[in-house]
Amino acid sequence: MAELLTSLTGSQDLAHALRFGEVSLGRAELLAAATAVADQVHGAPAVAVEATADARTVTAIVGCLLAGVPVVPVPPDSGAAERSHILKDSGAERVLRADEIDLTAQGRGSYAEPDPAGTALILYTSGTTGAPKGVPVTRSAIAAGLDALADAWAWTPDDTLVHGLPIFHVHGLVLGMLGPLRHGSPLVHTVRPKPAAYAAAGGSLYFGVPTVWSRIAADPQSAEALKKARLLVSGSAPLPAPVFERLAQLTGHQPVERYGMTETLITVSSRADGERRPGQVGVPVLGTGTRLADDDGTVLPNDGEAVGELQVHGPTVFSGYLHRPEANQQAFTADGWFRTGDVATIHPDGWHRIVGRASTDLIKSGGYRIGAGEIEDVLLGLDGVREVAVIGVPDEDLGERVRAFVVGENLTQEQVVEHVAQQLSVHKRPREVVFVAELPRNAMGKVVKQRLR
Repeated sequence: MAELLTSLTGSQDLAHALRFGEVSLGRAELLAAATAVADQVHGAPAVAVEATADARTVTAIVGCLLAGVPVVPVPPDSGAAERSHILKDSGAERVLRADEIDLTAQGRGSYAEPDPAGTALILYTSGTTGAPKGVPVTRSAIAAGLDALADAWAWTPDDTLVHGLPIFHVHGLVLGMLGPLRHGSPLVHTVRPKPAAYAAAGGSLYFGVPTVWSRIAADPQSAEALKKARLLVSGSAPLPAPVFERLAQLTGHQPVERYGMTETLITVSSRADGERRPGQVGVPVLGTGTRLADDDGTVLPNDGEAVGELQVHGPTVFSGYLHRPEANQQAFTADGWFRTGDVATIHPDGWHRIVGRASTDLIKSGGYRIGAGEIEDVLLGLDGVREVAVIGVPDEDLGERVRAFVVGENLTQEQVVEHVAQQLSVHKRPREVVFVAELPRNAMGKVVKQRLR
């Protein structure tokens, strides 16, 4: 593994290690200022960092990592109750804010590389089933995950990474911030992920969530500028097939899609040197194993038809939630595989399609197991449909019936139902269609289906 932040602590001269908006830092400047932070926090059990999109936030996080102190990123818009829970649960001794960090500081300390098995980050889940759970992520897990992505995406120091994602999630923080500091590729963070900012950045590797790519696909001038890129990567939520096709048409690039969780980092991805399939997230990355299981734990075949819970194991998978023994018992199988709670199919050639969450996207209706994601993909191909979310709702006769929430125009319930019935098995057609102005989403652009219930 060597050192976690190889390019930062090595001898490579990076004149522009990162740029946040108008603020640029070279490798030596970042290392000096981060070492000054390490001098302040060394020996602390954990330190929370208010994770605003700012070069000073990056410096605070890197300083803690240099000192071997676990970092607890706190969303800057977190409410009082959420913030209090995160600080108490994590044991963070202090909170660092961007305005406390001096980018011109010169650290005095010298720090040996911490234990690879030590905790680098304590990330918190979305809390959709109760208070957010703390996920300790080790240094070795981050290193293994980033190296696997370098293999899958041909990520090298010759790349310039561009994104405008929040830096308190795996996508923006681990991939989008620590990735460049490990692989030596300069980072351009646009602060906000606006199409014009992406177009002006001049990068080779771009990260975005589906909402970002959808907006770029709707802005031909900005999309045109991305023709010079090497790779576009989409994650954190499913990328609608029409957006995939539109991006390919406008930019000349079929985006890479990948799948992961806070608890596992990125485990499945399509590859830079391979094909891309709309609606599918590729094959397991280096070192990761996957399988499907039914409700009884029976392992299902990889035949592209069987729908089951996706289970994973490998060097990036965490070992358990903070202070949650009961949750940990449920999270792992008897033979040590992590139960993702996501429902998927796996094709015989290893390609994965994520159907959605078992709790919201696996619909059991009339004896059938129906994946909400399959219906959503079909509906996004219907003229007039801009967004859609499908859920199961209780039904005395069927157990659950299919309900579709549709954002669109000039559509009727009959058109929506008939379109699904023509494309899929009749039992998968929505029994109800609700037309809405917008779908509820979280900060990463994921639809929050619990609110639709």
